[in-house]
Amino acid sequence: MYQWRKFEFFEEKFAGKCSVPDDVDGDISCCSSGRGKIIVGCENGTVSLLDRGLKFNYGFQAHSSSVLFLQQLKQRNFLVTVGEDEQISPQLSSMCLKVFDLNKMQAEGTSTSTPECVQILRIFTNQYPEAKITSFLVLEEAPPILLIAIGLDNGCIYGIKGDIARERIKRFKLVVASHIDKSQSSITGMGFRVDGQATQLFAVTPTSVSLFNLQTEPYSRNTLDQIGCNTAVAMTDRSQELMIGRDEAVYFYEVDGRGPCWAFEGEKKFLGWFRGYLLCVIADHRSGKNTFNVYDLKNRLIAHSLVTKEVSQMLCEWGNIILIMADKSALCIGEKDMESKLDMLFKKNLYTVAINLVQSQQADAAATAEVLRKYGDHLYSKQEYDEAMAQYINTIGHLEPSYVIQKFLDAQRIHNLTNYLEKLHEKGLASKDHTTLLLNCYTKLKDVEKLNVFIKREDGVGEHKFDVETAIRVCRAANYHEHAMYVAKKAGRHEWYLKILLEDLGSYEEALQYISSLDPSQAGVTIKEYGKILIEHKPDDTIEILMRLCTEDGELAKRGSSSGLYTSMLPSPVDFLNIFIHHPESLMNFLEQYTNKVKDSPAQVEIHNTLLELYLSNDLNFPLLSQVNIDEHTSSTSERPSVSVVISRPKANGKLSADQKDLNREMDHRERLQKGLRLLKTAWPSDLEHPLYDVDLAIILCEMNEFKEGLLYLYEKMKLFKEVMACYMQAHDHEGLIACCKRLGDSGKGGDPSLWADVLKYFGELGEDCSKEVKEVLTYIERDDILPPIIVLQTLSRNPCLTLSVIKDYIARKLEQESKLIEDDRRAIDKYQEETLAMRKEIQDLRTNARIFQLSKCTACTFTLDLPAVHFMCMHSFHLRCLGDNEKECPECAPEYRSVLEMKRSLEQNSKDQDQFFNKVKNSKDGFSVIAEYFGKGIISKTRIGGNGTLGAGNTSSGSGF
Repeated sequence: MYQWRKFEFFEEKFAGKCSVPDDVDGDISCCSSGRGKIIVGCENGTVSLLDRGLKFNYGFQAHSSSVLFLQQLKQRNFLVTVGEDEQISPQLSSMCLKVFDLNKMQAEGTSTSTPECVQILRIFTNQYPEAKITSFLVLEEAPPILLIAIGLDNGCIYGIKGDIARERIKRFKLVVASHIDKSQSSITGMGFRVDGQATQLFAVTPTSVSLFNLQTEPYSRNTLDQIGCNTAVAMTDRSQELMIGRDEAVYFYEVDGRGPCWAFEGEKKFLGWFRGYLLCVIADHRSGKNTFNVYDLKNRLIAHSLVTKEVSQMLCEWGNIILIMADKSALCIGEKDMESKLDMLFKKNLYTVAINLVQSQQADAAATAEVLRKYGDHLYSKQEYDEAMAQYINTIGHLEPSYVIQKFLDAQRIHNLTNYLEKLHEKGLASKDHTTLLLNCYTKLKDVEKLNVFIKREDGVGEHKFDVETAIRVCRAANYHEHAMYVAKKAGRHEWYLKILLEDLGSYEEALQYISSLDPSQAGVTIKEYGKILIEHKPDDTIEILMRLCTEDGELAKRGSSSGLYTSMLPSPVDFLNIFIHHPESLMNFLEQYTNKVKDSPAQVEIHNTLLELYLSNDLNFPLLSQVNIDEHTSSTSERPSVSVVISRPKANGKLSADQKDLNREMDHRERLQKGLRLLKTAWPSDLEHPLYDVDLAIILCEMNEFKEGLLYLYEKMKLFKEVMACYMQAHDHEGLIACCKRLGDSGKGGDPSLWADVLKYFGELGEDCSKEVKEVLTYIERDDILPPIIVLQTLSRNPCLTLSVIKDYIARKLEQESKLIEDDRRAIDKYQEETLAMRKEIQDLRTNARIFQLSKCTACTFTLDLPAVHFMCMHSFHLRCLGDNEKECPECAPEYRSVLEMKRSLEQNSKDQDQFFNKVKNSKDGFSVIAEYFGKGIISKTRIGGNGTLGAGNTSSGSGF
């Protein structure tokens, strides 16, 4: 043990000027500490309480004779003393136990006060005979229960358990040894050990070490050793081990027997335990002085050593160690802070000691890392790089990695740097830059084996302990494509795997096979990202994969679960249009295959729009390809067949002639136009109101690409007949214009006859000779009586190239027709005038002259007319009985009269329906005739100003108007 290094980790407090106050006037017999105070018991029976710095607080007379033992409780501010009082009678022992409540003071005289003594117990009774007390110990169980052990010189221990203050106690006796020689059987020390609910008691005699189990009665005894000690006995705090000091060593005991021993020679007067340190006062009989040592058993060093006078008491309080000497002088020794201790060690370059110190004292990880860093710096300065790196590795997680990396970059110690970076990755603390640096180290060293281990190792959780993207990027840059692909595939980074295959290795077939092996969602994502490259080099295979993704050819369809719901969940071809940006022929091929297979796609409108744009475009090139050389385009697309008919292309010196190219391009364009027209028709079935494409977009495409057939079809389908006519007019296609008008202007087939008026107006404003066409148009205008002759004359008069001979025959026929109509109207007028005069004459006759009824038979029953009879002005006569209840109107004439009244009522009702009137005027060839008819029927016979100020029209029997 003399080889242990000595350090000054402790220092004296209060500048070494500390002593027991003079107020403590007796010889000190015992001491205790706790609750921030030191309590001193004297042989004159007084007890003194000392504050921090051993300042006297107060004292009181606890016993009349002497105080042998005392203990300050921790949980309650109670003081338990054992002392000798005056003997009351010969039968009662003078030795008693007292319990003082230090929180309750009672006056004693005029100027002093003492704590209240809550209980006095006689230690010795008839059952427990008197003996010399050699040791004393109190254990606080759950308050207010106390467990008191009193060791005697006869080898026995008297126990008292219970609520001492209320004297609810139980006494018991433990026999440790029964030697005749009391010096060999006296109890020299005790220690309580609490393990959960179990309470155990160590008992030490000069010849034995025993352990009592106090959990259940009878209390069992276990002898741990056949050798004990005379004085120095103590307990450790956390592990609750018993320590005994003999001349040759200090021994530790656990519940199962002797533990480790430490060979510190010399007579041990006091043992103690302070913050993991062993305190030991060793007596030197030759010099008469004592040596106080503080041992750090974990680190095997002496933390403090001091030669002192004779020590009478040793205590620990206020975070310090207090030694009270026999002459009442005292030493207060405190531990230095960790920083001071480490500075002391650093100055001596004792880094290993410093590391052990911080680890043993459970310093925080940051403090330990700082010590390791300094040790590493020290080794680095001595160029011991391997040893320095070993220390730096232990700082991972606390020391900034760049601190270490910079040092070993400067020193060009790439192997050490690689080791550090590997450990950094193992602990999962590496950043992207660290991964980059480590992989660069591997590649620079060309250490493929380590690279394989780093890349391909398997860890417990199945995840890489490095940044995957960084590893892939570095391996790619160093041309370690196999390693980069391994990492990408294992980490599920499909985009990186394909990027290497396509951009670095050019393995297009392998890339397509890899995409095919992915689940549909992942395959769709990768196709969107790398489809442009795949379409350029492997268009057919790429389109095949797209068809599997977008149709029911996948795994779900193979199981026979085709459904509309599943179709709606599939990717849409529209999602992949961007990959065909430079390859419109492949796009057309893909969309045609899709539309041939899927008839009810949710995106069919967008698909048809795209196909129309491809079909109708002039050169099937997007703007970005307008300057691309034809030969290059041909070579890049030679592998993929177009949807169009493949035309053999003769070559001259490896190149197509310009004429042949133009011919092929023209034939391809015509075929695409036919496909476009077919799509326009098939995507607009007759049973649908709207087409399966954007009709506005289709019209724009047809106009932009001058696709007349498609434009005419759309206009006709949308019943925009005037726009159809405008197309022929713009093209000056007179023959087609008239043929279209024959088809669309036939009212019998739902056409619009007014189109002929537009055609006539067109020829009237044409400004060239079109006599033949005008004559044909006039034939249909005359047939359907579309325009009045005056309008025809006004329209055609604007064309200076037309002569009167063009319309001569038409005018003659119209004049003859008009003359006949005038003659018919005159005859009808004469007839109506005669009938009107006759009616007026009859009315006048009825009003002024008497009627003679000469009928002799009843009009109803044809029997002879007899009274009572009824005669009507219409010259019909009836028996009154034949008329029944209706004798106010003639049964014969009433139906005809009612029909006239109903017609009049209907006319009056129609006069209120203004919309019907105006619709008739608008839709009639001759609106004036409609107005005349309304006036003729008396519906609009008079005008009047309505009550609300509006102009109204009506007759005498109707208040309605227009």
